[in-house]
Amino acid sequence: MRFIKPAWVTHKDVAKSDQDTKRQSIFSIHVHPDGSRIATGGLDAKVRIWSTKPILNAASEDSGRPPKSLCTLSMHTGPVLTVRWAHSGRWLASGSDDEIIMIWDLDPSGRGKVFGSNEVSIEAWKPMKRLPGHESDVTDIAWAPEDRYLASVGLDSKVIVWCGYTLERIRKLDQHNGFVKGVCFDPVGEFMATQSDDKSVKIWRTTDWELEAEIRKPFEDSPGSTFFRRLSWSPDGAHITASNATNNRGFVFIAAVITRGLWTSEISLVGHENTVEVAAYNPHIFLRNSSGPLVTSNICSVVALGADDRSISIWQTKSARPLIVAREVFERQIMDLSWSRDGLTLYAASSDGTIAVFDFDPEELDGIAPFSAQQQYLQKFGFVPPPVPEGYSHGTFYGDNNTPSSRITPPPSPQSRTMEQLQSQTEFGSDTANGGGEQINRLVAKKSNKKTSSTSDNIINGATTQVPLSVVNQPPSSANGAGSTFARPESRYSIPKSRHPSHSTSPAPSMRGFDADVEMGGPKEMDVPIDVIDTSSSPGTTRGKRKASALEGDDRPTRPRTLGGDRPRDAVAVREIVSRRHERWHDLLPVPPVLTFLSTKVDGSEDVLEGRNSEGDSPSEVTFVSGKQTQWLDYVQFPIIALTASPAFCAVATQDGSVSVYSHTGRRIMPTITLDAPCSMIHSCKTSLLLLTITGQLSSINVKSQSAYFPSPFIGSLLHAPDSKVLAASVRHNGAPVLQISSGVAYTYDAQLLQWTKLSDEWWSEGSDVWQGRQRPTKDVIASIESAITANADDKAVIKERPEWWNAALTLGHLESKLHAAKALDSLLQYAKKLADEGFRAKAEELIKDLFGPVYWNPARKEESWSPTVVGLTKRDLLREVLSVFARSKTLTKLALDWQDTLRKASNEEQP
Repeated sequence: MRFIKPAWVTHKDVAKSDQDTKRQSIFSIHVHPDGSRIATGGLDAKVRIWSTKPILNAASEDSGRPPKSLCTLSMHTGPVLTVRWAHSGRWLASGSDDEIIMIWDLDPSGRGKVFGSNEVSIEAWKPMKRLPGHESDVTDIAWAPEDRYLASVGLDSKVIVWCGYTLERIRKLDQHNGFVKGVCFDPVGEFMATQSDDKSVKIWRTTDWELEAEIRKPFEDSPGSTFFRRLSWSPDGAHITASNATNNRGFVFIAAVITRGLWTSEISLVGHENTVEVAAYNPHIFLRNSSGPLVTSNICSVVALGADDRSISIWQTKSARPLIVAREVFERQIMDLSWSRDGLTLYAASSDGTIAVFDFDPEELDGIAPFSAQQQYLQKFGFVPPPVPEGYSHGTFYGDNNTPSSRITPPPSPQSRTMEQLQSQTEFGSDTANGGGEQINRLVAKKSNKKTSSTSDNIINGATTQVPLSVVNQPPSSANGAGSTFARPESRYSIPKSRHPSHSTSPAPSMRGFDADVEMGGPKEMDVPIDVIDTSSSPGTTRGKRKASALEGDDRPTRPRTLGGDRPRDAVAVREIVSRRHERWHDLLPVPPVLTFLSTKVDGSEDVLEGRNSEGDSPSEVTFVSGKQTQWLDYVQFPIIALTASPAFCAVATQDGSVSVYSHTGRRIMPTITLDAPCSMIHSCKTSLLLLTITGQLSSINVKSQSAYFPSPFIGSLLHAPDSKVLAASVRHNGAPVLQISSGVAYTYDAQLLQWTKLSDEWWSEGSDVWQGRQRPTKDVIASIESAITANADDKAVIKERPEWWNAALTLGHLESKLHAAKALDSLLQYAKKLADEGFRAKAEELIKDLFGPVYWNPARKEESWSPTVVGLTKRDLLREVLSVFARSKTLTKLALDWQDTLRKASNEEQP
């Protein structure tokens, strides 16, 4: 294998004579199907086309034949973020910051000097079609197999699908809730995948462009700071490798491998030290045993990953370890990867303005299969794509030897046509059930009776191996990865031992395709093959056929039918119902009265959850109302006494001590909770639910994970004062309860200490300078609590003689109490300012050491004795602000400067 970095491939203003002109970032790179040229897109708003022969052949580079730079395309008005050649090689698509997609076609007579510069184009590519439609940056584009479709995604959170032949817009998909930064097509042609900053990968059916599946688990803790989330589909159709995924609550950066059909991600490619930005599969399938049959158990793939740690790793799915790890190849992060069609050359582009090339010998990538074998294998999926529009053909598709089968120039941009013509040409809106000729097959999961066995004690860390400014070539290893030079005993990544390949002849993917790290908490291996069932062959049934909806004239109802959704909303007089009281409970708190009508609003919306109790024998009714329209209803056996609703769920408490939890669509998302007594108070915040019974038992539940934050404590010890009572009970988003007692104290329950702790006390108001009892309503939790305490306190002020240092002592004690209670940045900085004003060096140094942590602390090594964060805020980041406060003090300046130097050195050592 050879590693090349051609310095002349650059995006910068060559019209300037200054040789030191700064390189501009290259955001995208793609190889022409015949391998003769590459296209790059950069920050200079240009698309540049380069010869590959001078890159791969030193003699050609020296002779200048063929020329290095072939063409410069300058129609975009913003940075070019993505370039992709059509599979035919006839068209080039580019997407830009200017919200436009350009389709370029070769112009045999257009060569010459580039307007506005000294560059000369050896060949000319003319803008054939301009595709507006996005409302923000176009971040990625992809051609479907045989160029049937072109998909584009952007920062407007939209996915637009274009016809690959007419270049007319087919569908706009708007179900993502964040920037969409990656798109790819299934090589079978049945699905399309998109990845977004809403921390999801969505799978779309190409038959009707409806959502097939959504994968969220591996991306829940992924950072949102990456430039792209470029994903790739394996050439055998079995897996998607998605970028920007994490394990272990976001501390381990991985690429997630999603299995076709199951649409789950139980496999991870682990080892990069920063976010994976792009994944790219080799276009060829590989045979584990070159002499073996073309079956699922004998097929594997090769995938390359590029990450923000400036490294590239190449993996073969039959091995537990990467074939190659190249570290510090670039000065900045990798933006894009592209394989040549022969599968032997990998091109990488970086935001530092350079590209790198990995050129392999055929024997280094053992088992590479021809494209004819791939086409034969993909036929087993049974998917039949829609016919090509009449009169259109890209032609020029490349075979196994990178030679075109024909030379048919694509037609010019079509004239405007009616929607009916477009639908008839593209088979959208046609009735496939009436002899349309389109055959759709459904993937059905079928459990296998085979027993699975896989445990792991091999410790492997491939992608973190140090290879400074060099590339390491490693021959393909066996399935168990024995003898790899990437193994390190101290690594924290575990890989399963060798797994025996399946002998199933089903073309559907198996979890055995990857021998890589399995995500925490997931099963080690699943043997659930997917069978392709041709449902169209069954007489008298239409299962498996998806009828594409028409683009216009859809007469379906605008709102889906729901339980109770057609019932008008009527007013109910609110009055108390006298109900029979059960005396078996020892009441500590009052029992809520049974009313004919109860309601509560959903936080942040106008939706209302309502409860209606009958004065007769009729069951009680729960309704969810939006505006004046009932969305859904349900019935419960016993009278409703309390309601709560958050943006995530609704909860209803009844007189028998039961609690029912609903989604906003009316589905019961948890088993009915049975408490020891009826609820006296109920509250919700995001996914947390608080239940406080009349006997004093408190429960705090995470509805999303369906688990309790801590064992139910008893609140009797908080009501020790005479005539004391609970004034309010609420819960925070992290499950922490907040109880305000009439004695002037607010409590919470510490899940680690398993004890009640004070949040605030009326006593601090007697001398603390930072007591916020007269504040207006605010988002500051502690300020709100102190305001409520003051509102319920006795206004009779008693003037007492106070000792020396009274205000300073109470202010510091109050701030320290607030620091432990709220863990908020504002409280911390107030505390630091007070220490600086008073000059208490010992307290200041103790605070600094607590925020700095162990001197030799490493983010990659778990320290049980010290946590690097506090409520999501990094302690060392907080320390920087604290030191800035101390540096302005007259007495703590020297202390602050010394620790600022120490913090700076520690931060430099943490950088990769």
